[in-house]
Amino acid sequence: VAAGVISRIPKLFFQSIELTTYVWVYNNVHILPRLSWNSPVTYWVTFLGVDLAYYWLHRLAHEVNLFWASHQTHHSAENYNLSTALRQATLQSYISWIFYLPLALVVPPPIFLIHTQMNLLYQFWIHTDVISNLGPFEYILNTPSHHRVHHGRNPYCIDKNYAGVFIVWDRLFGTFAAERNDEPIAYGLIHPIKTFDPIDTQLGHLEYICKQFFKVEGWENKLSLIWKGPGWQPGLPRLGSTNFPEVKFPVRVYHPNVSSELSIYTFSHFLYVLMQYSAVLKYSKNYSTPALLFYTIILIFTLKTFGAIFDQ
Repeated sequence: VAAGVISRIPKLFFQSIELTTYVWVYNNVHILPRLSWNSPVTYWVTFLGVDLAYYWLHRLAHEVNLFWASHQTHHSAENYNLSTALRQATLQSYISWIFYLPLALVVPPPIFLIHTQMNLLYQFWIHTDVISNLGPFEYILNTPSHHRVHHGRNPYCIDKNYAGVFIVWDRLFGTFAAERNDEPIAYGLIHPIKTFDPIDTQLGHLEYICKQFFKVEGWENKLSLIWKGPGWQPGLPRLGSTNFPEVKFPVRVYHPNVSSELSIYTFSHFLYVLMQYSAVLKYSKNYSTPALLFYTIILIFTLKTFGAIFDQ
């Protein structure tokens, strides 16, 4: 949840780049006839268009190392529940807007905004291991079962089920995998980060890319390290090695021993920070930039302290 809080910090200072660029394109680029805001056709085109755009941005967030540096934050959770949906990346919104821009040629901004929020809300409830199978809906919709596979680090789960709402995109583009009954899913990254520090969680892979960039020789390899897959190394295919390590059962989740007293203290303190942050976010326009910067420093330091407590 701390990762989710940090992911919203840019909202204190900037407008949404996704919506701002979308509105600009809609108002200034006139090469296709616009869809009417009150037509059912507009709603269906937007519903399907937003979901298809999400599929491709999500897929490339796994297949392009620089994009993965932002998205891996969401996948670093070794437990799978509704809080995992809140574990969001700060940098991803500065990439995702590109994939939605084609819709700005025909779809009015208010309709686009409604459907992106609907798409996001749908994805919240599928982050659960409580719901098993939804019968015939499994063929059409992205369900908790399908999304569990997406979050798994078992070899058969890697780079599968990118869908937002409709799993048909994965079936169509060859990235679908069904959940297996004979093998429990282990969640998280292939190489777990083993920390609760929210900054390391957000920026750890970006730091790794920078180190590798200066380590490998030749500009072709350096640039390949950015746009090829997260597992790519010189001499490997674009997406890197497919020899993923097998999961060793029972799975040992990173969970340092923290006393009940410390847990209660940190949880109650975090609730206070969350309420305070919500108020600052709501009324951010009433504060000066220096005041917001000072608050941001205190907020990040506080969340890092919580992480250090749980890391012991």
